[in-house]
Amino acid sequence: MTDLLYSEEEEALRAAVRDLLTDHCAPADVITRTESDAPHDVPLWKSLAGGMGLAGLLVPEELGGQGATHREAAVVLEELGRAVAPVPYLSSAVVATEALLECGADDLLAELASATAIGVLAVGLHTAPGAGCPAVRVENGALHGELTGIADAVIADVLLVPADDGGLYAVPASAATITPQVSLDLTRPLARVALDGVRGGRRLGDAGPAVHRALRAAAGLLASEQLGVADWALTETVRYLKERKQFNRPVGGFQALKHRLAQLWLEVVHLRAAARAAADALASGEDTDVSVAVAQAYAAPVAVHATEEALQLHGGIGMTWEHPVHLYLKRAKADSIAYGTAGAHRSALAELVGLQGP
Repeated sequence: MTDLLYSEEEEALRAAVRDLLTDHCAPADVITRTESDAPHDVPLWKSLAGGMGLAGLLVPEELGGQGATHREAAVVLEELGRAVAPVPYLSSAVVATEALLECGADDLLAELASATAIGVLAVGLHTAPGAGCPAVRVENGALHGELTGIADAVIADVLLVPADDGGLYAVPASAATITPQVSLDLTRPLARVALDGVRGGRRLGDAGPAVHRALRAAAGLLASEQLGVADWALTETVRYLKERKQFNRPVGGFQALKHRLAQLWLEVVHLRAAARAAADALASGEDTDVSVAVAQAYAAPVAVHATEEALQLHGGIGMTWEHPVHLYLKRAKADSIAYGTAGAHRSALAELVGLQGP
C-alpha cells in the first residue's frame, strides 16, 4: 500500500520552509502588502525559489532542478497556504513547469528552476482540468486576443499562451498588455492579458496535452494549499478559544464549541488524507485523475468551512482588518473555484468511476 505519511525528508523540508515564512512572512506584513501596488513579495520569492531552490522541485536535476516529486511540492504548498504567502509558487513552479515538461522546453525549464524567470500559463484560474479554455488567434505569424483571470500575470516574465492553431506559445510578458483585475484574494492577484499583434512568440508544442497536465497538477496540489489554510484556521481558533475567557472560564471549555472544533478537526484530518493521496498519485502516475478529483471535491468545502468557523469563533477581533483571518477566508473562497469547483470535480469523478446520473 502507498505510504501517505510524511517522510523524514519531507518533514525537514516543511521545517525549513516554515522557519523562513515565520521570519519573512508575518501576517501584518502580508496585509500591508495587499494594500500596496505591489502585492507580490519579491524578496520572499527570491529566498524561496533561488535561495532554497524550491522553484525547481519538479524540474529534473540535469536541467538545474531538484528532481523531486509532487509530494515535496505539496509540502511546500501546505506551508505557503498556512502563511497565505503572496508568491507565484503554484503558478510558476507547478503550473507553468508542468506545461513546459510536457512540451520538453528545456531552456525555459532551466530558467524557471534557477528562479531567473517566472512563468505563467495564460489560462484562467477558474479553468478545470479537461475543460476547454480560451485561445488567442494566430494571424500571419502574430498573436491576437485577450485572456482574463490569469493568476500572477503581473509578475510574470514569460507567458505560456494557448492559440487556436493548437499550439502553446512562449511570449515575453513585456510584449503583452497586462491589466490588473479586481480579485477577492488580494494575495493572488488576477490580470487581463491582451495580445495585439504580438510577434516572435515561440511555439513550444501542442497546447492540449500541456494545458491538461498543468491544470491536473494544479488541481491536485491546490488541495495541499487548501489543507494549509484549513489547518491554520483550526490551530489558531483552538489557541484563541483557550485564551479567551467568558464568565471567568476559557471559551473553549463550552461544550457546543468543543463539538464544532471536533467536527472541524475530523474534516481537516480527512482533507490531509485526500491531499496526500492526490500528491502521491501525481508523483507515481497511478489513479491520478480519480485521486485529484476526490481531493478537489473535498478540499474546497473544508477550507471554506474552517475559515468561516475561524472568523466567527474569533468574535469581534475576527471581524477586524488587522486580524489576518480575512486573508485566509478570501484565499479559501478564491481557491474554491480555482481549477474547477467542487461540483465540477464531483461530476468528473462520477464519470471516471462510471456513476453518472441518469
